[in-house]
Amino acid sequence: MLEYRNVDVGWGRLAYRKIEAGPDATAQATPMVLLHGGGSDGTAWDNVAAAFAERRTVYLPDMRGMGRSGRAGTYSMTALRDDVLALLDSLALDRVVLVGHSLGGFTALLTAQAAPQRTVALVLEECPPPVPLGLSVPTDLNDSAPYYDREVRPSILGELNAPDPVWWQSLDTISAPTLVLAGGPTSHLPQAMIARMAALIPTATLRTIPAGHHIHHNASEAFVAAVESFLAAPAG
Repeated sequence: MLEYRNVDVGWGRLAYRKIEAGPDATAQATPMVLLHGGGSDGTAWDNVAAAFAERRTVYLPDMRGMGRSGRAGTYSMTALRDDVLALLDSLALDRVVLVGHSLGGFTALLTAQAAPQRTVALVLEECPPPVPLGLSVPTDLNDSAPYYDREVRPSILGELNAPDPVWWQSLDTISAPTLVLAGGPTSHLPQAMIARMAALIPTATLRTIPAGHHIHHNASEAFVAAVESFLAAPAG
C-alpha cells in the first residue's frame, strides 16, 4: 500500500501518494499529477496509476474536503485550482502532466489556464464544460461519506451550474497539448458541449471512448492506451 504524505497549503493539509517512476522511465520524464472526480479521492486512479508510473513518477493527491485531505470549510473551483498550484510549489514540481477526471478535469483546466508554463500536457477525461450545466444540487447532506465533507457537493455543483464566463472565454489561452476524452452517449454530461470546448482549445484533440462518465474505470486499457499514445506524440 502506498504511503500517504501531507503538505501544508496555507488553509490546511493536502494528502497525496507518490509512485516512483519504473524502469522504463527516462531521466527527463515529466511527472504526472492525477486529479480525481468529486466525491472520490486519489484511490480512484489505482487501476491505472501503476501503468502510467512505468514511464514517469505519478502523484495522486486527495483534493480538499475529500479523502485524507483536510476539511477547508470553503469550496470553489478557484480554491481547488490554487490547491494544485500550492501542491506543485511544495513538491518543487516546475512542470507536470495534468490528468483530471470530471471535477479533477475542470480543476486541471483552470490550472492550465492559470499556469501554462507549468503544464507540459493536459488530459481532460469527461471534464464538465464551463457552461451552465443544470446539474442537480443536493439539499439533503446527511448521506455524505465519512471521508467526504458534505459541504463540497452543493458548493461545487452550484458553481458548475453558474460558471464564471471567463473560464469559457479563456479556453483559447490554453497552450499545452490537450487530450479531451468524452465518454459517449451514456455519459450524463453534454457531449456536444464537450466537443465545442475541445474545439476552442487551440492544441486540443477530441477522442470519444464510449464507456460513460468513468472512462478510466470502465475502459481502463483503452484509457491508458489513449493517454500514452497522446503523450508519445511529438506535440505531447
